[in-house]
Amino acid sequence: MKKAVCVVLGAVVLAGAIPLAGCAKRETNDTYEISAEYFPETRKLSAQMTFTYFNDTDNAHSELRFQLYPNAYREGASHAPVSELYRPSAYYAGESYGGIEISSVEGAAAWEVCGEDENILSVTLADPVYPDAAVSLSMTFEVTLALVNHRLGVGENAVNLSYFYPVLCAYSDEGWKECVYAAAGDPFACECADYTVELTVPQELTAICGGDAVLAQEGGKKTYTVISENVRDCVFFLGERFSVVKAYAGEVPVEYYYFDDDDPQTALSAAADSLAFFSETFGDYAYPSYKLVQADLCYGGMEYSMIASVSSDLQSDAVVRATVHETAHQWWYAAVGNDQFRHAWMDEGLAEFSCALFFEAYPQYGLSRQELVASAEKAYRSYFSVMQQLHGEADTSMSRPLTDFSGEYEYWNIAYNKGMILFDRLRSSVGEKKFLAGLRGYYDSFCFRMASPEDMIACFSRAGTDTEGFFASFVDGACVI
Repeated sequence: MKKAVCVVLGAVVLAGAIPLAGCAKRETNDTYEISAEYFPETRKLSAQMTFTYFNDTDNAHSELRFQLYPNAYREGASHAPVSELYRPSAYYAGESYGGIEISSVEGAAAWEVCGEDENILSVTLADPVYPDAAVSLSMTFEVTLALVNHRLGVGENAVNLSYFYPVLCAYSDEGWKECVYAAAGDPFACECADYTVELTVPQELTAICGGDAVLAQEGGKKTYTVISENVRDCVFFLGERFSVVKAYAGEVPVEYYYFDDDDPQTALSAAADSLAFFSETFGDYAYPSYKLVQADLCYGGMEYSMIASVSSDLQSDAVVRATVHETAHQWWYAAVGNDQFRHAWMDEGLAEFSCALFFEAYPQYGLSRQELVASAEKAYRSYFSVMQQLHGEADTSMSRPLTDFSGEYEYWNIAYNKGMILFDRLRSSVGEKKFLAGLRGYYDSFCFRMASPEDMIACFSRAGTDTEGFFASFVDGACVI
């Protein structure tokens, strides 16, 4: 995260992910089948979802737990999605609220909305689901959208629909990974799943989603149906005045949708060039297409599977930087997942350093790796000095919950700046060949899976370098920069 008027739908075919070399799909994925309709006059989304859980853990489960991300937008939420810093630009029409109401959960013995901030749907199963077995649940729910320039909401120019449905919590040896919302960072830890989503909207709206959709029109409404495999989310952008420009990165079609951009070719070129560069550098892009969407966001951009958004408030040079960063997340989030709530540096720091690698290879964009790393070091040292003066010490540890950061300033310097510095120093320490071998091994081993910090370290070790102490010094906060 962060950093025309002819509307064209694009290829109208069913499309799923094409597992490429190293990106082996799990034997059986969880599945989300969602049918939803959006009503702009009330800002409501009515939906029905059938979720099938395949137990690939070693434990039997009598309960499933789902994240209810829309409840962060409700009135009275203790963990608001927008910080005080961004509230003026986010809530363009004044205070506005949303939320999710669960009407029913069929196939369960019981269910309740719970969690620290009404952020969890707990479902008690009628019978335990044992390893290698499956269970299906059917839910009905309604989402109310706030008037807000954010991931989920009605923006000034378009509607953003992300994480609008109950999302199964990721599971680890410690149990279900629950995340409250955090204003700084991405409070998401999502396993790959298969999606079949049908979204109905009024005739005047166009829906843009990751993957390609089948479009049907009837009775003054449009229905988009998209099927996606091995993705961590399903997102739609709805608007009346999107234009599109297209290019290719090798054989991968790349599209940029925009409503207010005087130079759309610049963003499109940055998306296509970076997708091609990262494919060559890290491993083949894991999906059949890629889209970039100009959106109403109070910060720079946001990544999703096969699609990313950049804020309409960005200037042209910032659009390029945000585009490359969000495109890098197609490797370090969409394909290789991690717990972004507790280890944000893993994907954000790596995406930032991936930007530096790209601009090193593409000097025509006017940025260089040396400048970006030097800027990160300067900002981080300034942060360290400020924190020491204010508090007598600076917490420079990197693996901690997003809610432990004091705000965007601390989060940005730890996850982004220190994260970039970590990978730049690692590259200098082990050499280009071993560094890239470690990254390719990381991508190859954990594509469509979730990786821990220990998994990442092990991949660099397998490339022929003992890096455990190096990572520990950065992550634990012992190193001096």
